[in-house]
Amino acid sequence: MVGFELLKKIVEAPGVSGYEFLGVRDVVIEAFEPYVDEIRVDKLGNVIAHRKGKGPKVMLAAHMDQIGLMVTHIEKNGFLRVAPVGGVDPRTLIAQRFKVWIGKNEYIYGVGGSVPPHIQKPEQRNKAPTWDQVFIDIGAESREEAEEMGVRIGTVITWDGRLERLGKHRLVSIAFDDRIAVYTLVEAARQLSETDADVYFVATVQEEVGLRGAKVSAFGISPDYGFAIDVTIAADVPGTPEHKQVTRLGKGVAIKIMDRSIICHPTIVRWMEELAKKHEIPYQWDILLGGGTDAGAIHLTKDGVPTGAISVPARYIHSNTEVVDERDVDAGIRLMVKVLEEIPELRL
Repeated sequence: MVGFELLKKIVEAPGVSGYEFLGVRDVVIEAFEPYVDEIRVDKLGNVIAHRKGKGPKVMLAAHMDQIGLMVTHIEKNGFLRVAPVGGVDPRTLIAQRFKVWIGKNEYIYGVGGSVPPHIQKPEQRNKAPTWDQVFIDIGAESREEAEEMGVRIGTVITWDGRLERLGKHRLVSIAFDDRIAVYTLVEAARQLSETDADVYFVATVQEEVGLRGAKVSAFGISPDYGFAIDVTIAADVPGTPEHKQVTRLGKGVAIKIMDRSIICHPTIVRWMEELAKKHEIPYQWDILLGGGTDAGAIHLTKDGVPTGAISVPARYIHSNTEVVDERDVDAGIRLMVKVLEEIPELRL
């Protein structure tokens, strides 16, 4: 069972790529403090929590940024024109509630809108809206009123999402991509008892716009081994053929073999499989052809870093209603703890 209150704080804190300082960074620092020897924030904003050891240097990364929107223009009548920060589908904006972040942990509400279908031409009703056809309504009647409310060009926006239970084992929330993995890091740090490894737990920034935080933090740490934790697609839904489902909820942590950014080190992949079998941790495989993770940046650092990755299966990624299974989250935490405990014995 996940720690609901801690997870709630992590997933609901604001932190669009590049603006992690608006809320989530402070939450992550507070969560790690009891379990590591030191914490620092690097120049790009990555949170690096260090548990000192004499063994191999190991970097575990999970990104704390989330996708969102940025204000690009304020109409004369007070509506906000926006651009995506990360992979946002404009269809996910319509009839949704948003938080417009006018300061650190300070927001006003907005609503996603477009031209009503009732007055669209027939050919328009059958097409997905484009970015030119969507906007955010904050209740302002003029540009001046919107500015008085605190909105500026460059203001960032997130969905108004929250963490809730869904059925017996499932959870639904905004920003499980990738806050569920940040939670996994914190729990792994809490549950880790003894290890000789020199461990760096890194909550990275700007993953959604190009793995940027992982690139600079890995360069600064220069690890002997790297691991990324992220979500992956659980397409186990009606209409998806079995061979295209990637992963399924409730079937265990997903050990990554390959995605668009990395072919994971084969020895590490098989070693993680052996650990899962040895400790009776349920697992499945992750081959994702349409996305990447921080592992893609870590393994290319300096003269190369042997890198592995795990994923938490998630439905409806990049929306405000992402769904995960607690049993998969628990399996991921257990596997990462065993990785850290036994990695001094790994031989490539």
